[in-house]
Amino acid sequence: MEYWPTITSAPDELLVRREFLPEGHVIHRLAHALTDAFAHLRVEVSSPQGRFAESAALLDGHVLTGAEAWGKNLFVDFDAGIPETSIHIHLGLIGKLGLAPTAPPQGQVRLRINNDELAADLRGPQTCALVSPERRDQVVAALGPDPIREDADPDRGYARVKRSSKPIAALLMDQKVAAGVGNIYRAEVLFRHRRNPMTPGTRISKKQWDAMWADLVVLMRQGVVDGRIDTVTDEHLPEAMGRPAREDAHGGEVYVYRRTGQPCLVCGSEVRSKILEARNLYWCPTCQRRR
Repeated sequence: MEYWPTITSAPDELLVRREFLPEGHVIHRLAHALTDAFAHLRVEVSSPQGRFAESAALLDGHVLTGAEAWGKNLFVDFDAGIPETSIHIHLGLIGKLGLAPTAPPQGQVRLRINNDELAADLRGPQTCALVSPERRDQVVAALGPDPIREDADPDRGYARVKRSSKPIAALLMDQKVAAGVGNIYRAEVLFRHRRNPMTPGTRISKKQWDAMWADLVVLMRQGVVDGRIDTVTDEHLPEAMGRPAREDAHGGEVYVYRRTGQPCLVCGSEVRSKILEARNLYWCPTCQRRR
């Protein structure tokens, strides 16, 4: 299935400026944009800010072989002839990664990868480290399956779910259960399957998990294509319901995410929210009664 966009011609789409942790589809879009722009080319690597200068110097002038996403982790790989051949990037809550026509760097740029035409600038990441293949494998091994990746094994995630008494809403945010799933996708997939978010993992059947996983695969891969998260079915779109389109900095048409106090699009009940493990959880108390 081909769902990867070619978006190097639209730099504005690649700028991640969000005061929340980007979900997996954003990181996959960035990985494919970097690959489209720089794969198999000799690139300049620098650290205008200086905090990554020593590592950048080891990669400067070498061939960038590609970029790859695993959940919310981005790896940029080089053919550099040194023990450490990948840059591991995790944007965290305030990280920004933008791809734009080459120009003098602006602001605190931790990492710049560029050629004569394009420059990728990284600012404020949680992680920016030069790592060996062994260290890269360790990071990946600690992650759960990624719904966007073709090599994902959802049974690995379910093995952790069925052993845990934690609420399924908490487990879906655990990157060892489903890498790349964040607050929006967890709230929306639970609503779409009418699942009470406080249902213990031990009470989630394999059939229920497989159905939610299959839905995440479709939703998150479409997010890669569209660059936004849309989770409502056609019958609940604004034009079908005669309602205004959603206006939110996070974009997309959703059922419950950031809709506290508003009527549920399906039953009309008031959407609720609460704090669960330091993150806002959104749900419909009527549609999601099932435990």
